[in-house]
Amino acid sequence: MKSFTDILRKATAAISGEYFQLAIKDGNPIYRERVYCYELYHQMRCRWPDVDAEPFRLNGEVDKGGHPVFKELGIGFPVPDFLVHGLGGMDNNYAVMEVKPQIARGPGIEKDLKTLSSFLHGVGYKRAIYLLYGVAIEDKQLDFVCEIAGKFGAAAGIELWAHRGPGQLAELVKKFD
Repeated sequence: MKSFTDILRKATAAISGEYFQLAIKDGNPIYRERVYCYELYHQMRCRWPDVDAEPFRLNGEVDKGGHPVFKELGIGFPVPDFLVHGLGGMDNNYAVMEVKPQIARGPGIEKDLKTLSSFLHGVGYKRAIYLLYGVAIEDKQLDFVCEIAGKFGAAAGIELWAHRGPGQLAELVKKFD
């Protein structure tokens, strides 16, 4: 799918501050992953190619619980934030994506990397994307993710992306070796 990177970048740039951080009455705005993901999904769908022009579909939070392929691989029941796949089979899958705010911590990061790795290496998705939002390329949080990925060992091929803020394009930081 040639246009996916462009769709992702333009969709992230279209996310406004109200979805980036949720306003709280009498308090400071806070990161809420679901709010961000729902808006990212909306912005990506607004840019998605016509159904006749593109065989892949964008889906959010597809629960793979009970799927025979995942049972056979012993992966468990992953629920990635986004899937870009052909419907009805496991031979036409493009991308899996997990999203986390800049406040993400070790256990959640490791779980996401395992999910991405299982789709990339176990099932054969062509791309696995880990998108952190609220971070700049020079942020220490990205170093933290890289450190966890290095210890995890099965992160090869996973793309690490950073989305600094509302109105800005997400950027590819690195693809793990």
